[in-house]
Amino acid sequence: MSGGVRGGHPPEATQTLQLPGLPKADRCLVMGVVNVTPDSFSDGGQWFGAETAIKHGLDLAAQGADIVDVGGESTRPGAQRVLEEEELRRVGPVVTELVRAGVPTSIDTMRAPVAEFALAAGVQLVNDVSGGLADPDMPRLVAAAGASYVVVHWRGHSRDMYARAAYTDVVLEVREELAHRIDAVVAAGVDPARIVVDPGLGFGKRPEHNWPLLTHLGDIARIGGHTFPVLVGASRKRFLGLLLAGPDGTPRPFERCDGATVATTALAAAGGAWCVRVHQVPDNADAVRVASAWTRASQR
Repeated sequence: MSGGVRGGHPPEATQTLQLPGLPKADRCLVMGVVNVTPDSFSDGGQWFGAETAIKHGLDLAAQGADIVDVGGESTRPGAQRVLEEEELRRVGPVVTELVRAGVPTSIDTMRAPVAEFALAAGVQLVNDVSGGLADPDMPRLVAAAGASYVVVHWRGHSRDMYARAAYTDVVLEVREELAHRIDAVVAAGVDPARIVVDPGLGFGKRPEHNWPLLTHLGDIARIGGHTFPVLVGASRKRFLGLLLAGPDGTPRPFERCDGATVATTALAAAGGAWCVRVHQVPDNADAVRVASAWTRASQR
């Protein structure tokens, strides 16, 4: 599936592509984030603890999240990795209870053993920010489980990812690198019909790299003659805070970037995103519905 250049075609809606076992709607889906961590960049510590995290996941579903994404390891810039046992301790009871409650749940992990536990509990989607590079066993595990797999564009762990943030044409290079990862995970047995691509906003990207990716989601979706669902994770990320910096250049705090996140959600949904990954659900759930109405009207 590798190869190809930037197409320049209009954005192509991928939100109607159906992934087995996951919700389907005639609009962009909303994925709510549950960070069971003490140090995530935007809400570290708020949901650190099984009981609190489970309640938060249930609340997100009640507020309109189509999928709840549970993670136990921070991927903020500079973050150090946690032990596998600690990651499992954090997320295990949360995914178990959310699945038991009937909430469509995904697991945000780079480790195959953590994904294996979550899949056994009934999770249908593995969100791997390394695209299978951090743990070579991950694609084989996902394939054996028959699960869906988010392949994220990634150039290295959080501690040094910005050292690799050099691009001549960020859209073209991200597409080509995603194509190589897709080739690898398909060779490991993953069904192409179960692959989601994510341009990896903020992961090995400088602020100026994220905007072209957001405006070319249709190009990101089309790889090797196949159109993949696209997941967009812009919520509260630093490039939004920098855009909204004060007169002295101080970035706006993460928790005050929700308005910009909602605007980005609407634009990404109108641009064809299959799903947006967000920290605050209600306003983003409204935004994807507005984008859907806008898109339908534009096609008349």
